[in-house]
Amino acid sequence: MEIFTQSGGEFLSRWAHVLAGVTWIGLLYYFNVVQVPAFAQFDAGARTEAIQKLVPRALWWFRWAAMLTLLTGLAILSFQEAYDADYLFRSPPGISISTGILLAVTMFLNVWLVIWPAQKIVIASAEATAAGREADPRAAGAGRRGLLASRTNTFFSIPMLFFMVATSHFSFHFPTAGFADGRAAYWIIVLALWGLIEAIGLGWLGTDPGGARWHLDDHKRTIIGGFVLTAVLYGLWEALLT
Repeated sequence: MEIFTQSGGEFLSRWAHVLAGVTWIGLLYYFNVVQVPAFAQFDAGARTEAIQKLVPRALWWFRWAAMLTLLTGLAILSFQEAYDADYLFRSPPGISISTGILLAVTMFLNVWLVIWPAQKIVIASAEATAAGREADPRAAGAGRRGLLASRTNTFFSIPMLFFMVATSHFSFHFPTAGFADGRAAYWIIVLALWGLIEAIGLGWLGTDPGGARWHLDDHKRTIIGGFVLTAVLYGLWEALLT
């Protein structure tokens, strides 16, 4: 049966990748667009109960969907013989998918190394409060760190999805005159932007509202900023690689 061939394995991996990715990114948008604004309007008791009963369940699906998205993405690459290092960093479709991979892996690491550890502190503090014990003094700071990382993931998700989809469905597949000349400049600028945005999201440049974090202080700004970043990265592509 064709489903058990290499092409079948690639198809099944891609199918699972899309299913897992829809779950992951869907929950990411739920947290940022629905839950956080709603929780801000809850009274303290209702918010504490929701953190105890709702948030752990949502975070379980969130982090394991992120894990499955990563694993199935690696499976897709393993089934495609063309995806070697030379292809990923030197060809038009390879650079496109690599741009998406850079953002997606960063988002995955933010989930497991920043958001989930921070939320464990927040959940434990809510449980302590509900049981009549003292709240964890680290909870407010942890909540802020998790929020910044989550909004950074939302910010990155828009260009990430653009480049992932563009690889198979846009003109990035076609060689362009002078393509090789701008590759180094493209990656230098992309990596500089990526590093700056991630540093802000991790709070390395401060965690107080305003300033460099204008795009993280409100979910609407985050989404608008994501589209702006997409336009900037595509503009770099047009300017340096065509």
